[in-house]
Amino acid sequence: MSMDTTRSFEVKPDMFMEVFTLSTMSESLKITASNCHEEMIISKEQQEKQFASFQINEVRKLIGPLSDKASVYCSDASISRYLSSRNWNVKKAAQMLTHSLKWRNEYKPHEIRWEEVTVEAESGIMYRPDYDDKYGRSVLVMRPCCQKSKSSEGQLKYLAYCMENAIFNLPPHQEQLVWLIDFQGFNMSHISFKIARETVHVLQQYYPKRLGLIMLCNAPAIFQPFFRMLKPLLEAEIYSKIKFGYAHDPNTKKIMQDLFDMDKLESAFGGNGDTGVDINKFAERMKEDESKIYSFWTRAKSLSQVSLNAPSDSSVPNNGKIDFSPVPNPDNHISVTQKDRSVVALE
Repeated sequence: MSMDTTRSFEVKPDMFMEVFTLSTMSESLKITASNCHEEMIISKEQQEKQFASFQINEVRKLIGPLSDKASVYCSDASISRYLSSRNWNVKKAAQMLTHSLKWRNEYKPHEIRWEEVTVEAESGIMYRPDYDDKYGRSVLVMRPCCQKSKSSEGQLKYLAYCMENAIFNLPPHQEQLVWLIDFQGFNMSHISFKIARETVHVLQQYYPKRLGLIMLCNAPAIFQPFFRMLKPLLEAEIYSKIKFGYAHDPNTKKIMQDLFDMDKLESAFGGNGDTGVDINKFAERMKEDESKIYSFWTRAKSLSQVSLNAPSDSSVPNNGKIDFSPVPNPDNHISVTQKDRSVVALE
């Protein structure tokens, strides 16, 4: 007598429907959760934009009425850099921006011409090469060993001249620069603590959030004590951008390869390009840019009038205004005074 041990399993329609329903519910819950997560992200982004817009408007209220050129300078993007530099503290950002506007009004960095900085420029101490990094950031190269001028005024004027030019040449939506410093041939006679301190002040107070990277290449041991003296003057944001690089260091090589086209990057920084600058060609490029910068500021009045006459809506990022800022944009607890709120002229 044989026994059939094989059992048959019958799938009933109602069982199939139950499994299908559970599967559908699971997928629906996943989609709902995903949508909720996306909505939370969008909501957070909207809140951040609204917060930024509110803070920007508060800064505008504190700095008061502006001249045409100052209005162009004080784009939403520019004010955002000042706010970010002061941890979004409106009062501190407004005071910092007011001091910057005063400096720009008196110093007029956007009006400096090549003939005013020829001595410093022709030394090769600093220049903007004809390449950017892979992110489109303008590059400034500095070679302390080329320092010949003893004039602190001349050196600081040339610094402002180079900064204005490098910022003017930034592509849309890019706000930062890369600063490469080559210490080849350096000795302590090439550097002054007074000028270094004033340089730090100019960069931090008048060009906030403009430096994306400061690469110190092949800095000798004798530079370290000097840097330790300078360190207390550096704000955390600037200090975080400083990196020391060395010719045979794999990490340095990787940083440079990630940032630059190595065929264009100068050999002093590990690239395959020629080191140095042709002063005559550099002068031609800078003078051509001077004409563009002059044309820009000549148009500033009409452009700012269009922006200022546009209806304002604090709920819209950038207040519906165009960012006309090709140039950038003393931290204490003193309130912005009525005098500081007077009309600022950048003529």
